[in-house]
Amino acid sequence: MEHEYASRVVWTGNRGTGTSAYKAYDRTWDIAVPDKEVVHCSNDPLLGGDPTKLNPEDLLLSSLSACHMLWYLHFSSAEGIAVSDYADSAIGIGAVAAGGAGSFKSAVLRPHIKVPEGTDLTLAAELHNKIHEVCFIARSVNFPVSYEPTFEVVSA
Repeated sequence: MEHEYASRVVWTGNRGTGTSAYKAYDRTWDIAVPDKEVVHCSNDPLLGGDPTKLNPEDLLLSSLSACHMLWYLHFSSAEGIAVSDYADSAIGIGAVAAGGAGSFKSAVLRPHIKVPEGTDLTLAAELHNKIHEVCFIARSVNFPVSYEPTFEVVSA
């Protein structure tokens, strides 16, 4: 079964003379998905972007992390693991070649997960290993993704 996703990307960086010179325009845009909030974005700050706005690399890493989280919550629920909190501090490693082309080399997802006393922590950790088989984003990237989960056991 195929799914279709729609996104409208609109450049917002015209300062009045368009791309008349390399430094004459901003590397900013809006992402507009039908019936959803607009997301204001910019280029990576290393390339002159606005450091207060999301850049494509931020969005890719965040999408990877969110997809992993959603599958983890699903698998946990199916296994009877009652996750009460999940926060991931993901790290992506990128490299830029001599000609300026860049790519992600790897990503590490580091979720901190709260579970109740009595949870099988071995099973809880193993669930991460099967997510890459089903996560839409993880199955779409061409770089290795590893997982370093930590668990906090909380009393009910």
